[in-house]
Amino acid sequence: MTEKSGMPVKQEVLLEAGVHIGTKIRTNDMRHYIFKRRDDGLYILDLRKSAERLMDAAKMLARYQPQDIWVVASRVYSSNPASKFAELTGANIVRGRFVPGTMTNMNIKGFMEPKILLVCDPKGEHEAIAESAKNGVPVIALCDTDNDTKFIDLVIPINNKGKRSLALIFFILSRELLMSQNKIKSYEEFTHDIGYFEQLLMEEKKPAVEEAPAEPESVEAAQQPVEAKVEEKPAQEAKAPEPAEEKPKKKHEKKEE
Repeated sequence: MTEKSGMPVKQEVLLEAGVHIGTKIRTNDMRHYIFKRRDDGLYILDLRKSAERLMDAAKMLARYQPQDIWVVASRVYSSNPASKFAELTGANIVRGRFVPGTMTNMNIKGFMEPKILLVCDPKGEHEAIAESAKNGVPVIALCDTDNDTKFIDLVIPINNKGKRSLALIFFILSRELLMSQNKIKSYEEFTHDIGYFEQLLMEEKKPAVEEAPAEPESVEAAQQPVEAKVEEKPAQEAKAPEPAEEKPKKKHEKKEE
């Protein structure tokens, strides 16, 4: 923990988690948070601004009671660490698709009235942001280089598609919020490591669909040899048609009788 640099964790930890790796798309809203563009076309986020906004978000969340904080996490890579954050801090969470009307229709199942909202992906959770704007609820958002920031009160510029990146973000937010709640008095008392926030709550194959192009895990998954197993099946099925030829003969015999 380097107080002199203002980083919540060492810069090396942020780099290893890929917090700074963006996409090949940069919106006009996110231009202020870009450090540079790599030769391969990927935009790199400014880690200093990421760390600064992350700590600002922790301070902002600390002003509210845990039951008034709602997290919306539509993707598997975000819903798992966000769920751990909710368990540790007492905040609420909406996992998966955000149903329209959840914050505006009192008759809908799961109706909620948050006083502050934290969204993990402005693209997939735009409905939650729009309904928060209608109700005057402040919104904190984890924003990648390809996100728009309309109706967002506090932007946290990070890689919001990477498994490790999201785990580290919720690790830091959980630790800082517990400190503000006086549940822990020092970082040493926070016994959960980053790996705890990477653990899946349920065994699902969805992360393969939601992987980020720049994420190391998704690249490894794409290199797995799957084609070799598929080629073996047609060879076994080629012998199956032989017994089927006998059936037409029986039908002709019946007609002659």
